[in-house]
Amino acid sequence: MGWKLIQHRWDISPAEAVALQSQLAEEVRIVPLKGEVHTVAGADCAFLGGGSQIIAAAVICDAKSMQVIASASEILPCGFSYIPGLLSFREAPAVIEAVRKLPCCPDLLICDGQGVAHRRGLGLACHVGLWLDIPTIGVAKSRLCGSHRTPGLRRGSRRPLRLAGKVIGSVVRTRTDVKPLYVSVGHRVALEDAIGWTLSCARGYRLPEPTRQAHMAVTRLKKHQ
Repeated sequence: MGWKLIQHRWDISPAEAVALQSQLAEEVRIVPLKGEVHTVAGADCAFLGGGSQIIAAAVICDAKSMQVIASASEILPCGFSYIPGLLSFREAPAVIEAVRKLPCCPDLLICDGQGVAHRRGLGLACHVGLWLDIPTIGVAKSRLCGSHRTPGLRRGSRRPLRLAGKVIGSVVRTRTDVKPLYVSVGHRVALEDAIGWTLSCARGYRLPEPTRQAHMAVTRLKKHQ
């Protein structure tokens, strides 16, 4: 894996983090996904000890069957306070380390969080994608910013998510009559790639299978801490 396309300290002030987000957002590449996708990984995280620690899990799946190939996890101290819009500084270090522990580099990574659907264009999926220099997608369960019309009720229905007149993502129904997900580019993919792979990986559930498996892994690990 091409580790550390970017490098910076994580122990910075909120003001420094805001400035860094704006700087890093310029490095995000929104381009068609290149090469065949054989493996798709998902990442999710949760907090321990009242928020003093963060636990992240990464699960890599076969792109065709969605069968789990391997998983990895990481527990780190929480070095950044909870501040809306700056969650990647709180979550990304553990997510990055969990992905790095996987036995092979995934062709695509889906993060349970925002990509460019963020007021400064740098959600968790962008931050992780830039750090690891791999294609990433942000698939969030709720809206952080922007506005949209309600998509149709059938699986596959979608509506653009816009902020200040610019399309920053898509609101996608991954399961009929179930709440939609907020899909956006993380790094090295186009929005249509992000939508297509989100739907391809959602096999009967609301969440894409790799992030669903990562969520279950985090839940199991949390019970044993």
